Amino acid sequence: MTPKTQRRQQPSSRIKMNTVRHYFLYGKRFFDVAAASAFILLFCWLYILIVLVYILFIRDTVLFKQERIGLNKKIFLLVKFRTLKNSETEMAPRKFWFGSFLRATSLDELPQVFQVMTGKMSFIGPRPLPTEYLSLFSAEQNKRHLVKPGITGWAQVNGRNSISWKKKFEFDLYYVQHLSFKFDLIIMAKTILLLLSFKKDVSLKEEKFTAVEK
Repeated sequence: MTPKTQRRQQPSSRIKMNTVRHYFLYGKRFFDVAAASAFILLFCWLYILIVLVYILFIRDTVLFKQERIGLNKKIFLLVKFRTLKNSETEMAPRKFWFGSFLRATSLDELPQVFQVMTGKMSFIGPRPLPTEYLSLFSAEQNKRHLVKPGITGWAQVNGRNSISWKKKFEFDLYYVQHLSFKFDLIIMAKTILLLLSFKKDVSLKEEKFTAVEK
């Protein structure tokens, strides 16, 4: 490539970099707030219905809360609808019919839309992981925390719990490196298609991340 060609390409490269930067700083947050507001207004009845089922039939704690790793490795409290009975036994005996339904349809993630509104999460981004994993990440893997964690992400639409941790982190880092409004729309569209496919839930079979994978 000649210096002349390089000079011709530089302005378009700068425009692209500035567009991505502006989206990261301002556009992504605007998109999150607008989408979360619309979602809550349209589906407030669904939140009420789920809570009523818990109160009338389950009679257990409605919400599950757990500390997770957020933007720049700051800790925040993740909130989901409870899908396992509140006890100290193994996971399998703690399952109940409504919790399994919520997990299979991903409706257990609905409370996180409010966390998108408050700015702790984004609709799209790497999934927030438990704080016990914090000391296990390599320097490269820690770059997944340069963006807000998401309700869904590039790893989730490319295998979710059926792929290895190494592959998940590769997808997360790819997202961080290629973040854009177009990419977020692609992930959102793929997420909707994935939800409509009603694939079997295997999240309870996911192995814990126990070592640094390079």
